[in-house]
Amino acid sequence: MSIRPGLSAAFALIVFAASTGVSAHPAPFSFLDLIIGDRGIDGTLVLHVVDVAHDLGIDPADRLLDAADAERLKERITRLIEPRLLIRTDMLSTVEWLGVEPAPDRHGLLLRFRIPGPRPGALYMQPQMFPYDPAHQTFINVYEDGELRQQLIFHPGSGEQVYYAGSAQGVRAVIRTFVPAGIHHILIGPDHILFLVGLLLLGGTWLTLVRIVTAFTLGHSLTLSLAALNIVIPPARLIEPAIALSIVFVGADNLVRGSGRDLRAWVALVFGLVHGFGFANVLREFGLPAQALGWSLFSFNAGVEIGQLVVVLLVATTLLLIRRRSDAAGQRVARAGSCLVIAAGTYWFVERVFFL
Repeated sequence: MSIRPGLSAAFALIVFAASTGVSAHPAPFSFLDLIIGDRGIDGTLVLHVVDVAHDLGIDPADRLLDAADAERLKERITRLIEPRLLIRTDMLSTVEWLGVEPAPDRHGLLLRFRIPGPRPGALYMQPQMFPYDPAHQTFINVYEDGELRQQLIFHPGSGEQVYYAGSAQGVRAVIRTFVPAGIHHILIGPDHILFLVGLLLLGGTWLTLVRIVTAFTLGHSLTLSLAALNIVIPPARLIEPAIALSIVFVGADNLVRGSGRDLRAWVALVFGLVHGFGFANVLREFGLPAQALGWSLFSFNAGVEIGQLVVVLLVATTLLLIRRRSDAAGQRVARAGSCLVIAAGTYWFVERVFFL
């Protein structure tokens, strides 16, 4: 029986992980905070400059990080965003734009606005910030009377959601929000996926693979929790290059490894600590609800694990089938795949150190 279909599938998986979004993390997220009060709604919206620049035809995108340019382009920016905001109350309402300013620490633009009027009884939301990007998500926090009442995540095609004044988000709603967010985050993170692929390329028994995945889970779960709770927050300018280096290390280790002790589980544990800080970035920006802190953190991490499990099962099963048919073919896939892993990790490291 021919092994070419299996080889093609394996290379497709590796190349997909290596090439999906080569820059790996300008993450496709927007963040919207809505504060409900007696005079209406005050809002702040953070958009990534790359997304805004793309739609306005601005090059380079970093021009938008200049305060003078951001102010000069305010009308164009608000004209672009207003029809996509899609926020309304149970009364007639218009958006008053208060300002546009750079948010360099988030590589974004901060837009402030107000929807004037009496305190609404219901708030209807269906934001579609960049609808052409299927990976883009808009995170919404709704505050009322000084408390975070509801958190929602919208993606292109999401239906309208309603917040009713005075209501609070229950545990089920928290789980429904944060589990998909975790799944989405791992699946759009080619660097995290490629690190896992690199660990799996040499194969092994199912018990060996379980140990590797469990070690990675323990590592990233610990630091994800520490960072999301603002206990330990290393700067992203250090974490992102370190994640890229972890990918290079795994690929290189595959090529030079002899027949000695298999230390991949320890590698997964140690570098899992680094990857956990990367997972936490989006969660920290979104914010965790104080009334369901444990559930939100648990649910996001569970989502990451579900997404991770999908990747592991797909890659491990494909590689196992190839090795069962031809051990030589399995070794060729491992060598070629490791070279691709090294190349992608090196690219990301150079990009993150010198160009971001």
